Amino acid sequence: MLVAKPVGREAAAKKYDILSALAAFALSQDKHVQRRVMRVMALITTRYNWQRDELSMGQAEIARLWSVDARTVKREVSKLKAMGWFHTKMQGARGRVSVYSLDLAKMMSDTQACWSHVGPDFVARMGATPEASNTTVVPFRQGGETFSSDAWGRACEAYSRIDPAAYSAWVAPLTSGGVEAGQLMVMAPSKFHATYVSAHLLERLTYQVRTQDPTVSAVVVLAP
Repeated sequence: MLVAKPVGREAAAKKYDILSALAAFALSQDKHVQRRVMRVMALITTRYNWQRDELSMGQAEIARLWSVDARTVKREVSKLKAMGWFHTKMQGARGRVSVYSLDLAKMMSDTQACWSHVGPDFVARMGATPEASNTTVVPFRQGGETFSSDAWGRACEAYSRIDPAAYSAWVAPLTSGGVEAGQLMVMAPSKFHATYVSAHLLERLTYQVRTQDPTVSAVVVLAP
């Protein structure tokens, strides 16, 4: 199962899995997307600190690596932030470059439809079924949805606005089991569902929950 932060004994293999998913996705897209993803991969392989989740690199250095000008760097970074792949961790100031964090879970979620291009072993290793990895259209819930007023409900509402496709497919089926010892317990409808959410969406989900209730230290996804 792929984890958001590749650390531990299998860290190297997990890093290669992330890069493989990005490469397979890029090769399935047009030349503009291919170039953008290649630029992301260049930053990951040359400057990304996996343990600290930090990309600290000045615009001039990025421009030199990408063989572009500073305006292109600003435009591309803005697009990557809009995609949810990059987040500003520390804004640059005089004498200090900006520090970005990378949402690896978002990247994996966005590239899932192309996992099967790598092979069935890759799909299995990622914790998905071949059928799921070939799904390119996610059905949206119809009509207005009523959210509860607690932290979980508010977090779900925020998530549904940021990424409605992922929310409808993966977050909406989760049910809150309450907070225990500072951890919010949520129940998934199946083991596969729990595995996918834990591997690919948990960091973003936890962020939304903690934004609503900072006393929650973690979100735990349970399976039947």
